[in-house]
Amino acid sequence: MTVLAVAEHRRGELRDVSYELINAGRELADEHGTDLAIAIIGGDVDGFADDLNRTGVDTIYTVDEGEEFNHGVYTQTIEQLYAELEPTALLLPNTVNGLDYAPAVAGALDLPLATDVIGLEGGDAVEITREQYGGKVETTYDIDADQYALTIRPAEWPVAEEAGDAPIEAFDVDIDESALGTTVNGFEEVAGGDVDITEAEVLVSVGRGIEEEDNIPLIEALADALGATLSSSRPIVDNGWLPQNRQVGQSGKVVTPDVYIAIGISGAVQHVAGMKGADTIIAINTDPNAPIYDIADYGIVDDLFEVVPALIEEFGGDAPNL
Repeated sequence: MTVLAVAEHRRGELRDVSYELINAGRELADEHGTDLAIAIIGGDVDGFADDLNRTGVDTIYTVDEGEEFNHGVYTQTIEQLYAELEPTALLLPNTVNGLDYAPAVAGALDLPLATDVIGLEGGDAVEITREQYGGKVETTYDIDADQYALTIRPAEWPVAEEAGDAPIEAFDVDIDESALGTTVNGFEEVAGGDVDITEAEVLVSVGRGIEEEDNIPLIEALADALGATLSSSRPIVDNGWLPQNRQVGQSGKVVTPDVYIAIGISGAVQHVAGMKGADTIIAINTDPNAPIYDIADYGIVDDLFEVVPALIEEFGGDAPNL
């Protein structure tokens, strides 16, 4: 028996959640007294295997099938890996791709499935933690089953960093092409896809406190002065002031930058869920009781229209005339 995690990659790069799955998977494996295996399906499997060979991994399986994600390939591959390894737990990423195939795999294998897991505890039964009511409540559940599947929320576990020496094994699968249902012909970014905020080291994020679209250039000027990337909370995207790919939060993207500067953002749980993994959080808000200050490392309780121009000047930029 083992714990089997499935890595995720996109456009030739491993996603951070792949490294986070190693730490989450190691916790589970230790609780069950079993090994941790990680599978890499498609893409540069040899290069990915080298990158994911971190402490905590006991075996890496590579499946050389296609370049980009395909639902049918993933489901068939995981089902065949499951039949071979008989894992105690399947550990999958709680991402767009992971949530695409996880229910199908769990259904086909008759496994209980818990999604968006943010915590794990051992015992007679594995206890998982999930959020409810928009993140206002954390609830624990016992998984009272010999075998089960979980999807892990990105940025809830640290990235595994120390190099390991796990053996790498090629795993041959028999893909039924007639049952795939879809064919991947290419990859096309959505509008504004030239920027991936999940890869940014410094994010300057703007919320409804900016008041109107004409004031967005002020925040852009600060981002330029800092060499940072511009992001936002959901109201800014809902108003059409910035494109969807700039949105941070439960309905946007989960980000883990070195520095996250929240400007005019109150700190609703939906937004915080997407950025609380940042190393350093700086908040600028006129309300000293704003929830964002509960997680901020540094805070400036003042009018952003006074603070931001001063910061732009301090960092050698030019503030626009609004």
